[in-house]
Amino acid sequence: MKRIISIILCAVCILSLFGCQGGFNSKKRFSETVYDAFDTVTTVTVYDTDSESFKKHFNEFKNELERYDRLYSIYDEYDDLVNLYEINNRASSAPIKADKDIIAMLLYGKESYKRTLGAVNIAMGAVLKLWHDSREYSLENPEKAYVPDKKALLEASKHTDINDLVIDEKNETVFFRDPELLLDAGAVAKGYAAQRISDFLKNGIWSDFAISIGGNVITSGYKNSDGSTKWNIQLESPDKKSSSPEVVGVSGQSVVTSGDYQRFFTVNGKKYCHIIDPETLMPADSFSAVSVITNNSSLGDALSTALFILPLSEGMKLIEGIDGAEAVWTAKGGNKTYSSGFKSYLKQ
Repeated sequence: MKRIISIILCAVCILSLFGCQGGFNSKKRFSETVYDAFDTVTTVTVYDTDSESFKKHFNEFKNELERYDRLYSIYDEYDDLVNLYEINNRASSAPIKADKDIIAMLLYGKESYKRTLGAVNIAMGAVLKLWHDSREYSLENPEKAYVPDKKALLEASKHTDINDLVIDEKNETVFFRDPELLLDAGAVAKGYAAQRISDFLKNGIWSDFAISIGGNVITSGYKNSDGSTKWNIQLESPDKKSSSPEVVGVSGQSVVTSGDYQRFFTVNGKKYCHIIDPETLMPADSFSAVSVITNNSSLGDALSTALFILPLSEGMKLIEGIDGAEAVWTAKGGNKTYSSGFKSYLKQ
C-alpha cells in the first residue's frame, strides 16, 4: 500500500508539471488516470477537442494499454490468450504461436541484450523469479525477510542463455531450447509498450500529449498554444525531500528513470532493490537513480536499467555512442554525473 501511495503521489507531481497555458486553437486540456496496468499508475495529459472526443480517445488508449499489459504479463493467465505467462509454461515443449506484438518485443529484447553489453537480459527469468518471490514474501512478512540462497541463484543462472530463446519471426513462434529457461521482460516491456502506444495515438488520435506509465514518460508535441513550449517533466529522485528537483523540457521524447527507491525490501537493515546485476546475481548498488532521455521509449527503458547496472565508465561510453540519448547518474551520496548533452534539457 505504501508503494501504491508513493506511485500515486509521484503521478500527481508529474501531472502538475504537465500544466499548460491555453489550448491549441479550439482544443482543451484533459487529464485522466489508469490504475493497475503494468502493476503501476498511468497518467495521461492531452489536448482534445471536447470531453466526448476525449472520452472516446481515452478509452482507445486504455484498451491498448491493457492489451499490452495482458500480453506481456508473466504472472497472469487469461483465457484464450497466449501471453508471456503461457510462453513460460509451454515453450519448452514445442514452438508456441504468439501474437506479433510479443514476437516484436522479444526480438527487441534480444537486440537490447547486445546493445547493453548483456546488462539487460530478458532470459534472466529464473534468477529474477527468486528475487521476486523473496521480495514479495519479505514485504508481507518483514520479520521473516530473506534474500535468495546463493547456491539457488547460481543454479538458476545456468538457465539464462538468451541464445536458448528461439524466435521464428516468419512463423511467429517462440521456443525454449533450455526447458528451465524463463522470460522476464520487465526491463524492456513497459518501454516497448509505451512506444507502440505512442505511435498508435499519433496516428489520428492525439498529437499533443504526455503520458507517464509508472514513471516511464513519453511525450508528443507541445504543451501550449504557441506550439513552442516543451513539456516539463520532473525527474524522479531518491531524495523526496529535495527542495529543487530537476526538471527537463522535452517534446517527442521519452524520459525514463531507474532507481533503488522504487521497488525494494529490507533484510537486517540492508536494502535490496529490484534491479539485478547479471554478473553478480545481486541487486545493483552503485547508484541511487539513473534517468535517461531518448527519442524512443523502448530504448530509454532498456538503457535506464543498463546504466543503473554498468560501471559509470562503461555506461558513459554506451550513452555517448547513441545519437539523441542523454543520461544523468545519481550516486548514493547524491552527487550527479551528466552525459555531455544532458544539461541542455534542464529547466532553470
